[in-house]
Amino acid sequence: MSAPAPQPRRPTAADGVVVVDKPAGWTSHDVVARMRRLAGTRRVGHAGTLDPMATGVLVVGVGRATRLLTYITGADKEYLATVRLGASTTTDDAEGQTVSTADASAVAPADLVAAAAALTGDIEQVPSAVSAVKVDGVRAYARVRAGEDVALAPRPVHVAVFETGDLRRSGTFTDVDVRVVCSSGTYVRALARDLGAALGVGGHLTMLRRTRVGGFTLDEARTLDDLSATDPQVRLPVTTPAAAARAVMATRVLTPDETRELSYGRRITRHDEPDDHPLATIAPDGTLVAIVAPAAAHLRPLLVLAPA
Repeated sequence: MSAPAPQPRRPTAADGVVVVDKPAGWTSHDVVARMRRLAGTRRVGHAGTLDPMATGVLVVGVGRATRLLTYITGADKEYLATVRLGASTTTDDAEGQTVSTADASAVAPADLVAAAAALTGDIEQVPSAVSAVKVDGVRAYARVRAGEDVALAPRPVHVAVFETGDLRRSGTFTDVDVRVVCSSGTYVRALARDLGAALGVGGHLTMLRRTRVGGFTLDEARTLDDLSATDPQVRLPVTTPAAAARAVMATRVLTPDETRELSYGRRITRHDEPDDHPLATIAPDGTLVAIVAPAAAHLRPLLVLAPA
């Protein structure tokens, strides 16, 4: 019997990003591995890890667009989540072991709103002990799995929105759906933990769905099944680097002379761009030329994507 014919290799995708609706049970690394096969290249990365239990927006970069991931990772994010009050776990989510319980059946809506308000704005947050934060060069979760006690230092984050919905009682537990809009680096698991601690009953996350990263939303996200079903003889569709940059930062359309200067890594004259944010510069033909930063009277290139 002859061996089955090998599957044709997909043509290499163009440089760009793909917004994936990550399924539950998959790590972000699992998604990248699948996307490498679908994009026909190993040059694939993601912008911001989602835990295996979490679902939703995972922005994946392909080819030279992987160089944009640093800027996409830094964009603000939005989540829908469910917090269970009345139990604390080792991981601050439902995948960990329960370490303490308390009766949360009498938590009052007004107290919940007040506790969430105290966790809104500029706050100091201690990341979960099983987060990806590095301690002396080693991920915190790896140290925890090795049996170490890990105490992470608090760090500043910004929670723009922490909305709470109706309460659902189940025995001694109370579940509440929340919506969170926050800065990069904010742990929603830690918000669930701290919400429960503020109410004196403990808390952990039972559901997490990321609905937005910068300007990338679930509306444009595609499941891995949908992406896998695309024609294997056609390049995987991607969002262009210019469109991806527009989704997370301000842009400036260049003149031909400015395009040439930036393509050589040289500075161009600044207009009225703000001081504290990088800027995407777009050539007259729509190509993303460079990411720049204001410097005195000029814009200096941080990353040149269309070199001369």
